[in-house]
Amino acid sequence: MTPAILEALAAARAAKRPVALLTRLTDGKQSLWPDEAAPPALAEAAAAALRDDAAGNVTLDGAAWFIHPHNPPLRLIVVGAVHIAQALVPMALATGFAVTVVDPRRAWATTERFPGITLIHEWSDDAVAALAPDSRTAVVTLTHDPKLDDPGLDVALKSDCFYIGALGSRRTHAKRVARLVEMGHAETAIGRIHAPVGLNIAAVTAPEIALSILAEVIATRRGAALARRAAPVAAAAA
Repeated sequence: MTPAILEALAAARAAKRPVALLTRLTDGKQSLWPDEAAPPALAEAAAAALRDDAAGNVTLDGAAWFIHPHNPPLRLIVVGAVHIAQALVPMALATGFAVTVVDPRRAWATTERFPGITLIHEWSDDAVAALAPDSRTAVVTLTHDPKLDDPGLDVALKSDCFYIGALGSRRTHAKRVARLVEMGHAETAIGRIHAPVGLNIAAVTAPEIALSILAEVIATRRGAALARRAAPVAAAAA
């Protein structure tokens, strides 16, 4: 690997930007996609490797290539150190997410309730902005309190995060949409928010709701059809 490639990889890592290292096995020539253009079939294979987090060999037009994805870490930012969050956090960790819990209420966001988890006791807008959500980040708001949820959603909507979810019923979300419009967000942008949060599995208990949320996060990340919905479906009561 040349010094130039190493430097480019380090820069992509620092910027939390996904890139794929393409190595032509016949002569060892390397390049980074999408920083450098690649033939359509090779670019498609590189995009698939990044999406699936899977390295592998491909042969295209008689040339053998090794594709090595270099993705930023998967992250989940949870706003609200509530009971659902207590169930969601270990599930997210088990599926490869680095988790941060944001809640200015120190009585809720404690190491006893969230052992080993990064806790931020700041208001959600400052905390989420400092965490700089990228295309490998999911943001979920669970407090059911506009003073805590809305500022975090405001920042998330201005980011490239791949998933935004918010707890609450359809009626709660309609009021939330009105507030976000007043904050300057277009309704098309607000449509990025999955609300009520979670897949519709008729979840009732905190662990069931947490499961529905994580399933929707993963489905969205993988591009599964069940994550695309024309209208909100209830996963939790108001």
